[in-house]
Amino acid sequence: MAHIADSIIQDLKEGNERFLAGTSIHSSEISLKRLKEFSQKGQVPKAIVLCCSDSRAPVEMIFDQGIGDLFVIRVAGNIVAPSLVGSVEFAASTFGTSLVLVMGHSKCGAITATLNHIATCEAISSSNIHAIVSRIKPHIYSLTQVKGLDGDELHKRSVEANVIAAVDQLSNSSSRMIEELLQQEKLKIVGGVLDLDSGAVNFLNF
Repeated sequence: MAHIADSIIQDLKEGNERFLAGTSIHSSEISLKRLKEFSQKGQVPKAIVLCCSDSRAPVEMIFDQGIGDLFVIRVAGNIVAPSLVGSVEFAASTFGTSLVLVMGHSKCGAITATLNHIATCEAISSSNIHAIVSRIKPHIYSLTQVKGLDGDELHKRSVEANVIAAVDQLSNSSSRMIEELLQQEKLKIVGGVLDLDSGAVNFLNF
């Protein structure tokens, strides 16, 4: 339901503000207590987060959320692939989670690798890494053809474009189940970008 998802977005924004202010409320003692409770009664995550695997982007800490609050799906470049779509489907259908956040971040290595590949046309040594790059490339290639973009601005826009593309893929072409949940207003999918320099998350409006 859209209104529930909107309140969860606000909750995540407030958690990020606490994180930035150094006033996070989730201690290890509280987390351990919640872990024991959830191990007995099962999980009820408030949001699904598809994000990058980067070690500098610990989602629960950034949003000041506790154990059991977020169903986190991590993959380099926050790409959309069948197993990841299946993970979103699983959480949305099993737990009734009403919000999906696709979160990219600044200084993303997967974006950098893709931009380098476009610029040099050099083959990527690992077929598995190539599989990641090949999913990002179509979403950012047009930006590399824009004259006057310096390296930092190109990377920033590429991160955002990759997030927007992932939101679009999840919303329109990856899953009949997800499409139906969206049509029934039981699910909302949004995008955001984490700034590693500040720790702030910017929710994208598009």
